[in-house]
Formats: sequence, structure tokens, C-alpha cells
Amino acid sequence: MTDIFASDFLVFAATIMAAILSFYLAIGRVQKQAVAADTKAHSLKQYYGFYVSLWVLVPAILLALIWMFAADPMLMSAAKVRLVAAYPKLPESFLNLKMAQLGNIAAGYITAPDAVMAAQADLLRAAQDTADRARGLTLAAVMCVGFFYAFRRVSPELRARVLCESFLRRLFFLSAVVAILTTVGIVASLLFEAVRFFREISLVDFFFGTHWSPMTALRGGEAAASDEFVAGSTGSFGMVPVMAGTLLVALIAMIVAVPIGLFSAIYTAEFASRRVRNIVKPTLEVLAGVPTVVYGFFAALTAAPFFRDLGLFVGLDVSSQSALAAGGVMGIMIIPFISSLSDDVITAVPQSLRDGAYGLGSTRGETIIRVVLPAAFPGLVGAFLLAISRAIGETMIVVMAAGVAANMTINPLESVTTVTVQIVMLLTGDNEFDSVKTLSAFALGITLFVITLLLNIAALTASRRLGQRYD
Repeated sequence: MTDIFASDFLVFAATIMAAILSFYLAIGRVQKQAVAADTKAHSLKQYYGFYVSLWVLVPAILLALIWMFAADPMLMSAAKVRLVAAYPKLPESFLNLKMAQLGNIAAGYITAPDAVMAAQADLLRAAQDTADRARGLTLAAVMCVGFFYAFRRVSPELRARVLCESFLRRLFFLSAVVAILTTVGIVASLLFEAVRFFREISLVDFFFGTHWSPMTALRGGEAAASDEFVAGSTGSFGMVPVMAGTLLVALIAMIVAVPIGLFSAIYTAEFASRRVRNIVKPTLEVLAGVPTVVYGFFAALTAAPFFRDLGLFVGLDVSSQSALAAGGVMGIMIIPFISSLSDDVITAVPQSLRDGAYGLGSTRGETIIRVVLPAAFPGLVGAFLLAISRAIGETMIVVMAAGVAANMTINPLESVTTVTVQIVMLLTGDNEFDSVKTLSAFALGITLFVITLLLNIAALTASRRLGQRYD
């Protein structure tokens, strides 16, 4: 494994060094030509260096990516053919296990159990070494071709700046296309598996059912006459209690986070001095860097017992794992997002609007309420939307503080569960991937995606209709 890492690092270092060397060689060439011809180069000298470096670096990166995704599968496929020939009586179910063992032996993690596996590991290791050498030589050849092609074109008349900017424009477009295709791929994968789930479970039962128990089903039997139900095997997939728990926890989190985050943003943007602002704002943003599992421990060990003891003190029955504890701690976690984004939005409001309001006799409070906040409303909606999305998608805090019971309730003092918690539970452990229980996680995922999308559309519509435009 050390040899493989050293080889990859050597190839990477050599590629970077070649790009840097080509950068300075191109600059030296264009300077000499400009002096010899007593003329001025079309572009700044660094653009000529970037032009040649791109021709050295980009083809090498593309080739390395192709090699990475193509070479290893081909080598493992050939090793699999040799392994089948070496173990003709090996069952198909053990073949993948043997292949994993062969890869670990070739990498040096474990020792070979027999001479046959040792020989196959030596063959695989030799093939990998040959592939590494071929990769290095091919990369060197590609970089040399790219260098000599670009280097010969370097001259003061070359529009290097235009070419570099054209490359960057195509790179940015490609990045946008990759981002869009990634989103489409995620949605398509969720939708494909959700369709498989809905072939087994009715849409009405899923979206309007009030009982969520994917491990067992409820079916009527002879005991139904006595109001008893017997556990079946297909599961009960009514998502209403799960979605209700998600919205309840998110609502509690927003009730905690929005006022504190917005008021702190107004203070730091409008009232605090520069010295106080430089202390308060970074202190609030420290909360954003705390891992969610730490918030989960805080919710389970501190917040939940506090709310339970407080409920006992006032005569209320508070669950040891309540939506109130999970939502409250989640709200604390979301405060930095709302505060930081709202502060930036409020600060971006032109000072001329404030000066105009003061000139008309408005107080500072009236200026903030009637001028600054309406002008910043679209940005504030975006901050709140980000906070809602973070609250809906949070998992760890709810697992540790709110529990996993899918209770049909809107009482914040009781235990609830959320969509993300159920997805984690359904997709972890020794579960069959093709079972209805596992496929229900994708149905929950696509439902959560649609709800988030609708929230985005509603927020954008509201910000466009209610947000005032200022020049």
C-alpha cells in the first residue's frame, strides 16, 4: 500500500512540477520574442504561462481520471477470470468474497491462506505495477505533446488572455452542467426506487396512513373482533406520523432560532459598534462549527432531563425523549445560519435609505422596521429557508433526543420521530435492499425532496410579491 501511495504521489508531483516549469518557460519565450521584435505582447505575460500550463495539465488530468476509472476494473476483471480458472469448483456466492480477499492480499493487508491465492496475488500485483508504469509513461507523453504544441504557438501576437478566459468559461459551464446532472441523477435514483415501492404499497396508504411500522404489518384476523391485531410481515407504511414529527421538530427549532438569530443580526448590523460586532458575530458563528453529534449529546444529557424535571415541577408529564428537547437544541444549532446570513443581508441595504428615513424624522427603530427590514426581506426569506432546510434534514439530534417512535401527535412534550431518522434506520443494518421495508426509505426521501422544493417555490414567490425593490 505504501508503494502505491508513493507512486501516486510521485506522478502527482511530477505533473505539478511540469505545469509550473511550462509556465515559466512560456513567459520566458514570449518576453524574448517581444524584445527581439521590439513589440508589445497582446496579453499580460502570465496569461501565456497559464495557456501552456493548461495544455500540459488538463490533458494529463483527463487521462488520469480515465485511467483511474478504467484500469482498475479491467485488472480486477482479468484477476476474476484467473481466479475462476484456479478454483473451478468455487461457488458463485463465494466469488466476491475471494476477490475481496485477493485484493487485500495484493495490497499487503493480509497474508495468503494458500499457495494458489499467493500466486494469484502476485499476478495481480505484477499487473498493477505494469499498469502504473504504463500510466506514468502515457502521462509523460501526453504532457510532452501538449507542451510542445502550446509552446510553439506562444508569440506576442497570440491572444493568450482570450484563450484562457474562453477555457475558464467552458470550465464554469461544465461545472454547472455537472451540478445539474448530479441533481437529476439523485432525483432519478430516488424516483426509480420509490416507484418500485409504490408498486407494492398504495399511494393512499402511504400518504394518508396514520400508522408507521415498517418492521411489522397490521392485518385483521380472528382477533379483530376483539379489537386486537396480529403482526404480519409486510409492514405498515403510513407516513403521516413521521411527517408530523418532522414538521413539529422543525417548527420548534424555527421558533427558537428565528427570533434570536434575527434580533442578534439586527443588533450587530444596526446598533453594535465595530469592536462589539467583531466579537459578537464570530462568537455566534462558533456554534456553526460544532458537530451535530455534540448537539445530540447536549440534547440527550442536558436538555431532555432539564425539560423533564421542569415538567415534573409544574405538574406536566414530559417524555425523556421529547420533541421539545430535540427542537430546542436544533434551534440553537440553526441560530448562526440565520444570524450570519441576516446580518449580511441587512448590512447590504444601502445607507442612503437609512439617511433618507432619518432626514424625514424617523427614529432608528422606525427606520429598521419600516425601511431596512422590508428592503432586506427577500434575503431574510432565503436565510429562513436555509434554516428550515437544515432543520428538516437534521438527523443526529433527533435520534439522540426525540427517539424513533412514530407517534401521531402534535404535543411537543411527547416522543416523535422524523423522516431522516427513519431513512437512516431503514438503510442501515443487515436489511435486504429489495425488500419493501428498505424501499420505503426512498419513498420518504422523494417525499421530503418534494416538500423542500415546494417550500423553496413558496419562499421565492413570497419574496417576489412582498419584497420591495429599491434602487
